[in-house]
Amino acid sequence: MLKKGCSEVIDECAQSITASDVYTRESVMGHDIAALTYLLGEKCGECGKYVHLGATSYDVVDTAWALIIKDALAIVKRRLRYIIEKLIDMAYQYKEAIMVGRTHGQHALPITLGFKFANYIYEFTRSLERLFETEKRVVRSKISGAVGTMAAWRGKGIVLEEIASKYLGLEPHKIATQVAPRDGFAELVSVLAILASQLDRFALEVRELARPEIGEIYETGKRVGSSTMPQKRNPVTAERISGLAKVARSLVIVALENIPLMHERDLTNSSSERILIPHMFLIIDQMLIDMLKLLDTIYIDIDAMKRNLDLLKGQIMSEAIMIKLVEKGMPRHEAHKILSEITRNLKAEESLKQALIKDERILKLLTIKEIEEALNYYTYLGNYKELIDRTIKYSKDVLNRIQ
Repeated sequence: MLKKGCSEVIDECAQSITASDVYTRESVMGHDIAALTYLLGEKCGECGKYVHLGATSYDVVDTAWALIIKDALAIVKRRLRYIIEKLIDMAYQYKEAIMVGRTHGQHALPITLGFKFANYIYEFTRSLERLFETEKRVVRSKISGAVGTMAAWRGKGIVLEEIASKYLGLEPHKIATQVAPRDGFAELVSVLAILASQLDRFALEVRELARPEIGEIYETGKRVGSSTMPQKRNPVTAERISGLAKVARSLVIVALENIPLMHERDLTNSSSERILIPHMFLIIDQMLIDMLKLLDTIYIDIDAMKRNLDLLKGQIMSEAIMIKLVEKGMPRHEAHKILSEITRNLKAEESLKQALIKDERILKLLTIKEIEEALNYYTYLGNYKELIDRTIKYSKDVLNRIQ
């Protein structure tokens, strides 16, 4: 154990050592942590002989990573909370704003914009939970010596680990080799990549809905869309999010490759992690900043949403008619076949209602009033209100629990 007062002595004499001093010594020794420990040993007098005693370089590096990751995750979680809270406000604001729901890029069934936003609230909240759970496994001290057995501390290793970890405000890993288990870093990078992909999904949503032939949601602002085409309104913030997501996903491979180290460790993880961890956090931070900017600058065109809802002249409600026919006694497969035939043979100027009221197979079971009721978008939104409310409640519960 250190003599009384040595920690203060070492803290004080460390102030006289510059980064340049360490780099100069490292150029000779070829080892960054060894360079620092030599300088401390030489400059800290009698107390210097205790510096790094029984420790290994990755007791320093991995514990430092834990402290860095803790601070970085605090920034990520704070920004993500802002995004979730903003989306909750938008889900309430557009809870009743009806629009086309699309699958495979095709008109499917009516939904509301609030329902769409609620789906993103759910996904982002799940990411917040994942970050919280991952942090508990990754943000831990590693103080256990050359191969993890604490041999050099003569049976006092657990005590030393406890004192040092408490001083740093960390919980220690239960067991380790020369390094902390790299599955934790892989989990962290994977969780951040999932978040990046969720942000990418929202950005892709905006990019698609911003197409002039859709025009339901688009980025606003005074920036120039094109250097040569004045009319363009390019979704550049959304596109930057999508571009960065590609890099974030690619880094997962690096993190996974660092799990299989030889025996009690080799050095293949070291060089890549110096790129991997800082860049992963820088990427996700920029994506979150861009997402907040995007939410503040998108314009929602309710009129365009209504226009697109009527684009297929009622065909979007063919499932509602099919359900109504089944309720009247027609087998489901027969009803599906009839509606498929009708919708595929509609003339350009003809609406689904017009085709239905002249089809004897339909009129045998449904009155014109029943057809009109079934074609009403607002009566075929299912449990959208309850689903939105349930999702927002879950999200708020998580936000209150995870501070």
